[in-house]
Amino acid sequence: MGSLSPIHWLIVIVVILLLFGPNRLAGVGKGLGEGIRSFKKGLSDDEKDEEKKAEEAKKLAEKPGDEKKVS
Repeated sequence: MGSLSPIHWLIVIVVILLLFGPNRLAGVGKGLGEGIRSFKKGLSDDEKDEEKKAEEAKKLAEKPGDEKKVS
């Protein structure tokens, strides 16, 4: 048994459309798209937060006069 041919995929798609209907599939697609969009936004927000923290740490490290003197 190999992979499915294009005609098999077409039959599967038709059966799914008959079972669920185009309206329900559109809603599922919309929900899936919103979920992916939200996930990507969360990842980019995390990267931005990390960049801000790195910049703040760099500024603090470069700031002179805040060093403790060891006697």
